[in-house]
Amino acid sequence: MTDAGRTAIVRFVDELKRLRRRAGEPSLNRVAALTAALSHPLPRSTISDKLNARSLPDWEFVSSFVTACAAHAEQAGARLPADAADLHTWAGRHLEMLRAVDDAHQAGRLAASARTEIDRHGADSPPAPRQLPAGPRHFAGRAAELSELGRIAAEAAVPGGAVVVSAIAGTAGIGKTALAVHWARGAADRFPDGQLYVNLRGYGPGVPLTPAEAVRGFLDAFAVPPSEMPSAVDGLFGLYRSLVAGKRILVVLDNARDAEQVRPLLPGSSGCLAVVTSRDRLASLIAVEGAQLLRLDLLTAAEARRMLEDRIGPSRVRAEPEAAERIIAACTGLPLVLAIVAARAAAHPAFSLAELAAELVEVGGLDAFAGGDQAMDARTVFSWSYRRLEPASARMFRLLGRHPGPDIGTVGAAGLAGVPAREARRLLRDLADAHLLTEHRPGRFACHDLLRVYAAELAEEHDCAEDRRAATHRMLDHYMRTADRAARAVDPYRAVLDLPEPAAAASPEEMADTAQALAWFAAEHRVLLAVMAQDSPGFDAYRHRLARALSAYLYRAGYWLEWVSAEEAALRAAERGGDLRERATAHRGLARAYLRLDREQAALTQLRLALDRYADLGDRVGQAHAQLNLAEVFDQFGNHPMALRHAQLGLDGYRAAGYPAGQARALNSIGWTLSQQGKHGDAVGYCREALELQLKLGDRDGAADTLDSLGHAYHQQRDYELARDSYQRAVDLFRETGNRPEEGRTLDQLGDVVADEGDLAAARDAWRRAADLLERVGPPGDVDAIRAKLDRR
Repeated sequence: MTDAGRTAIVRFVDELKRLRRRAGEPSLNRVAALTAALSHPLPRSTISDKLNARSLPDWEFVSSFVTACAAHAEQAGARLPADAADLHTWAGRHLEMLRAVDDAHQAGRLAASARTEIDRHGADSPPAPRQLPAGPRHFAGRAAELSELGRIAAEAAVPGGAVVVSAIAGTAGIGKTALAVHWARGAADRFPDGQLYVNLRGYGPGVPLTPAEAVRGFLDAFAVPPSEMPSAVDGLFGLYRSLVAGKRILVVLDNARDAEQVRPLLPGSSGCLAVVTSRDRLASLIAVEGAQLLRLDLLTAAEARRMLEDRIGPSRVRAEPEAAERIIAACTGLPLVLAIVAARAAAHPAFSLAELAAELVEVGGLDAFAGGDQAMDARTVFSWSYRRLEPASARMFRLLGRHPGPDIGTVGAAGLAGVPAREARRLLRDLADAHLLTEHRPGRFACHDLLRVYAAELAEEHDCAEDRRAATHRMLDHYMRTADRAARAVDPYRAVLDLPEPAAAASPEEMADTAQALAWFAAEHRVLLAVMAQDSPGFDAYRHRLARALSAYLYRAGYWLEWVSAEEAALRAAERGGDLRERATAHRGLARAYLRLDREQAALTQLRLALDRYADLGDRVGQAHAQLNLAEVFDQFGNHPMALRHAQLGLDGYRAAGYPAGQARALNSIGWTLSQQGKHGDAVGYCREALELQLKLGDRDGAADTLDSLGHAYHQQRDYELARDSYQRAVDLFRETGNRPEEGRTLDQLGDVVADEGDLAAARDAWRRAADLLERVGPPGDVDAIRAKLDRR
């Protein structure tokens, strides 16, 4: 092999390693495990050889490796950018690098195979989403239902036909989700343009997902940048239907409450199949959309026997056939109940099935409820597991009924129960061993909605109202104080929250740095949103403060719709409590979120309401904050005279209130607006005054913003040296304060300056660094624009 060929291979392998790092650095064993079920599984030794550039990575290796990295990132909660989350998009970006490996025997095959795949899928098309969760480990029976789903899918393949909808209905614990996911994973190849999945949370504790929230998740899967999300809900649905038009997409809508929750999420293109699961009969979906109903009944005795054999081994069932039949009869054909009973048998291989069957009768006699209320059947079997818990584990289980989900971390459980984290970890694992919880990710636990309802029932029965209220208080206090610490690590100069007295046995988490804070928010933000939506009378003040803290993350992560939801919840809480100051703050927070969705008119309405509330309070600082936000609104409108007017009003308000940090921000806003009007010399004067004050105050984040404004003004004046210096100082300060999105954007502008100076190598270096940063924390659209510059220059 020539030196050039060797160099090309090393460069390509470096890209594979970079992808692995961005996916969360899965171990080689983990990558091997994730490829085990693929058409080209990768032994650990093969992965090691390829990543050490000992041999050329062929297309089969690339296909499996990229797919495994994307799967690990999804399971670990990492956020891969659009160009890395999908095999064909990633290969399209690196095709030229593949072709460069032209002196190795397999290079032509590799590039040709990649080209074939890319041509088939379209290198410039959105990435094909792969959202299906892992299938059930043990699945038995349901042969007729699987066959019927296959027949329905064949109808979806008929060209020019209507969208096909299959509705799987049945009682809780009957196995609707297990059937849908098991079939969908086996049928994924029939839908090469992607598979979408969402748990609509229609039944169970907590608030059902709105169609708008669900479709936002679908658009995220298609790598639609937050900046390109339509502001109107109808626009979101229209964009979704446009993305699936002409494609073969499988959409699994799990745990739907009713047809109205489902209808906006149905694809509008033939060739697609929607599979809906619900406890509801979905009669109107059948009548209007022509959905084909698949009613899921209890397992037959033969199916239940196969399920039991699959979970505890056929030899054990054959050894005690009568006892096995008594167990099967006691479980009344409900898969969830049978799974719990089988789990106990599997955990205790020395127990005879006869002993377990007798134990069932002793605990409650499930066969007494045969043919009756299935929830009662489940409750009885749950009690069989619950009664064997030690008191501390039983208390933890009951308390989990107070938690809205969708899951809970170890430290969050410690805060809920008022116990040390080590003790909480032990109790959660006890509950997982008893199959009352599932550790679906390391350190994070979830439970079936029936189990959560059962836990809440037990709490009502065994715990007094004061203890239940204390648990809710501890939970809210834990999340509020930890979120406040995390927000302060992300943005050290945010306004200080007026926190109430801590709850007894409060245990907020410490945040060592920005990275830990962002990781915590990534793991917990959906929990925090559910906590804010939960009906907890008497705790409205916690919603206000949670919204303030959570906004620091939702802004940086691009979760604009979720940010709106959080601010709306805070506003409702403030209106219930009659807190005028919190209403004003919530109006202003809602306006800031609307601005990220380009809903300038809605933001304008909210800011005018905020101004009125602040005026009623005589709050000059609050009014000045709102004026500065109004300047931002009019800047986005392109109405620079109005933006300048509101920035000046903000400055007047801050001066009257004696608030120097605000004065500096307003001076920078005036300078930025003047520069937008072409008055770059005047802009420099205002920005310099702002910078001097910010450096004196130690406001590094504000100083970074101002230096960015100065860089822009100097660049427009073609003073490249001062522009470069300003941008570089801004980059350094943004890095110090952990503001990664702004660091990336400023690096991009720094690259523009040095390119105009003629130093193309330095410009490309700055653009590459900007792209690397924004791929992790910024909107994909920003990255695409930078990549385009790199391609051109």
